[in-house]
Amino acid sequence: MTIKMIINNALKRLQNEGKLLTPDFYAEAFCKEAKKARMNVEDCDHLANFTKLLNKDLQNDLRNYHITTIKEFVRFVVTKLNRANPSQCSKLLESQIILTKRILQVCAVLHNKEVSELSRKTLDVIQTSSQPEQLDTLRQQWVNFITTYDDTFLQELKEYGAVDTTDLRKTIKNLEGSSKATVSHSDVDLKKIAKLLVASFVPSIASSVNDEIASVSEKLRNDPYVLESENIENEIKTIISLRIALDNKTVKEMVGSIDGVLDKLSLRLIDMIESSDHSNSEIQKIKHELELYTEESTTNFKIAHKKLFTIAVALEKNTEILSRDLKGHSAEVNILSQRVRTLEKELEAAKKESQEDFLTKLYNKRALDELMQMKEAEFKRYGRNYSVVMFDIDHFKKVNDTYGHEAGDAVLSAFAKILKQDSRSVDIVGRFGGEEFLAVLSDTDTKGGVIFAEKVREHVENARFIYKKKRIKVTVSAGVSERKRHVSLEATINSADEYLYKAKTEGRNRVEYKK
Repeated sequence: MTIKMIINNALKRLQNEGKLLTPDFYAEAFCKEAKKARMNVEDCDHLANFTKLLNKDLQNDLRNYHITTIKEFVRFVVTKLNRANPSQCSKLLESQIILTKRILQVCAVLHNKEVSELSRKTLDVIQTSSQPEQLDTLRQQWVNFITTYDDTFLQELKEYGAVDTTDLRKTIKNLEGSSKATVSHSDVDLKKIAKLLVASFVPSIASSVNDEIASVSEKLRNDPYVLESENIENEIKTIISLRIALDNKTVKEMVGSIDGVLDKLSLRLIDMIESSDHSNSEIQKIKHELELYTEESTTNFKIAHKKLFTIAVALEKNTEILSRDLKGHSAEVNILSQRVRTLEKELEAAKKESQEDFLTKLYNKRALDELMQMKEAEFKRYGRNYSVVMFDIDHFKKVNDTYGHEAGDAVLSAFAKILKQDSRSVDIVGRFGGEEFLAVLSDTDTKGGVIFAEKVREHVENARFIYKKKRIKVTVSAGVSERKRHVSLEATINSADEYLYKAKTEGRNRVEYKK
């Protein structure tokens, strides 16, 4: 065996024993390997040669202390030379042991788990009849700890305040001071929240606000910090209720206006029919239809359209008879018809706005609830299965905190476009709340729901979300549930939400479902 092979074996021994590569450890491992290879190396025989020079008592002491290196041998000889008084040496050793115990007790209560455990372990060994091998193992563990200890993790606190790695108490005080200095950031957030709330107080259908809504809006504009008060929550709830009431009142007024227009139209047609010289049985039927129509409520637009269609068909059959009488009233009828169409368009726009999320242009929570009830009715009556997929944008709060709420709104809008693009025309997609979105997939089982969810997830992962020339990394998690596997619509939604939570807790950017 060559010296090079002995060196390689010595390095492997150190690695297997978990020891660091130090001169002493290396010399010890090298000599053991040389002895194992039966090769005489002069440097490995120094200790044996020096031991022969001592008297028998010292040689016995040397064996009892398990001296294995030249460094330990020198320390042993120096200690013997310094022992002018053996009893004094014993007292000094005892004092050193007590001091060591006290130091270990202090280390055991430090805020470092590894140091505390190693300290308690060392105390247990010292307080019992320990063997040299045990002490040597513990000494090696302490050497490994002090050699590999890394406190650079404290530098992660620098963004919150000054860090002093030699004094944690001082560092905490610095962080407390810095947190007080950053109150202004929360002020900025309050101003943004106040601005959004004031915008939400504006009715979506009514043309103006009342004095109470205007008063609270002005209060929030002038002092956004009022949002920190305890009573503001009830005030905001009251204002939102008032805003809804204003919209409802406006809708009722619109419906009343249509009722009035239709009543006038009905009366005019009846008058025209009665004044005709060519009244017959068909004309009398039209009159009867109009009389029934005016007696019923016209707030149901479907009924109104059906009745008007019936009347139109009947009138078409008698056009020749009524043409002379209608010529004199055609202009007025045209004006009324145009007004009806205008009001119907306004009502349709108001209805659409009340079901649409203002930011993403998808269905809002209320619209989703209504549409899902329709899907549930189809399931119960015709057995048409469907799946529910819950989506949640990963780390969305971090996007808001890092790039601002405008960037967060841009991410929500972009994701909504992807969701709409990847879904079918028969599917229902909407914003369930915050960064959560929901898709109801018609005639789709769990397998189909998973395919859709994976398609959206991959689309989002590969998309480039750019805001102010900065790319924002965005991923989504999803949970899929099938209606046939659950007792109710609510149970299906809850199941999809639970699988979404599982996807979030198991790493995000994934789709979870019942395997």
